Amino acid sequence: MFIGDELMIKREKYLKKIRPFYDKDLIKVITGIRRSGKSVILTQIMDELKDKGIKDEQIIYVNFEYIDYIDITNAKALNNYIENKLVTKNKYYLFFDEIQNVTEWEKVINSFKAKYKDNVSIFITGSNSDLLSGELATHIAGRYVSFKVYPFTFKEVCELKNINENDKYELEREFNDFIIWGGMPQRFSLDDEMQVKTYLSDIYNSIVIKDILERFKIKDLDLFNKILTYIVTTPSQTFSAESLSNYLLKDNIEVSKTTIYNYLEYMCRSLLINKADRYDVRGKRILSGKYKYYLTDLGLGQIVNNERKKQMGAYLENIVYNELVSRGYEVKVGTLENGEIDFIATRYDEKEYFQVAYHLNDDIIDREFGVYYNIQDNYPKYVISYDTFDFSQNGIIHKNIIDWLLEK
Repeated sequence: MFIGDELMIKREKYLKKIRPFYDKDLIKVITGIRRSGKSVILTQIMDELKDKGIKDEQIIYVNFEYIDYIDITNAKALNNYIENKLVTKNKYYLFFDEIQNVTEWEKVINSFKAKYKDNVSIFITGSNSDLLSGELATHIAGRYVSFKVYPFTFKEVCELKNINENDKYELEREFNDFIIWGGMPQRFSLDDEMQVKTYLSDIYNSIVIKDILERFKIKDLDLFNKILTYIVTTPSQTFSAESLSNYLLKDNIEVSKTTIYNYLEYMCRSLLINKADRYDVRGKRILSGKYKYYLTDLGLGQIVNNERKKQMGAYLENIVYNELVSRGYEVKVGTLENGEIDFIATRYDEKEYFQVAYHLNDDIIDREFGVYYNIQDNYPKYVISYDTFDFSQNGIIHKNIIDWLLEK
């Protein structure tokens, strides 16, 4: 199925969460990194509304990255444009795509809700994590529901390509491609590796230039690129500003910890990377000062660092992190006196523990399984690796990463 230029599947994992709110008074806020499929989800929602009998003229869609709407840059222009479209007493469905491009847009949204009440249903998308912070939170607090969209998971890739889950050879071939090039939806409609690399480079540059450099007025591009390269080339390692500062000193670059943390915060706010807090399992508290960072999409990391084979374990860890957050878990890194738990994943009253490794041998088995012996609770504990042999022992469950990714 093609939507625009994108080869696409119906993203039911998101639609089933949004669907109950189609006609509710709450504003539907959809966030996600650029080109992760937010616009396609809006299109799929509009198609479902039409299937229910909603007329075309009741659906108003504005994508603020289209040149058609280049003059709608502020709240007043947006208000005037929409007011001229609301010409009947029928209910309208308003879709605003990449709305962060409009200054003070939240005032218009709030005005529509106050003026038209139940007669409008509003959907908005944006490509930065600030969409629900600051002034917006004040204007529409308690009047919205939010949904975060991610690039394709491996299961979605297999669905897109109609891969038989019993075809182990094809699954492994596709997974190796997924490790390198990630899950950005449109890349699957491209013909060869060069096109994919060009496409991902364009996304990466767009995020860096529009969502970070221009937005936060960063002038030292060389320093920014060095910090980003450090994050990408040291994946899944516990990060501290001191370690990065020492790394930069090798190039005779002196930079304050404040600047380092500011730059990392900008990367997180652009949704290029995600920060995982470290959690003291025994003390039951968040540890400040040291974090782990994970790429939202591994393909974007390939643009910065193509030395992937040396870091397979780290990239599998990144894939597991992304899978967990896409399943709706809150994910932290666990710390113990004698080691670290890669992930503690919580969702409602569920809790699960995860260790991730590339391949298991005797020493690695002792390390990955042994850390669990100090946790005295009955929540599920997993070790995820590339191995196909089942190493499960003492109630600790071992799973092959491909099998685990295809489970839910």
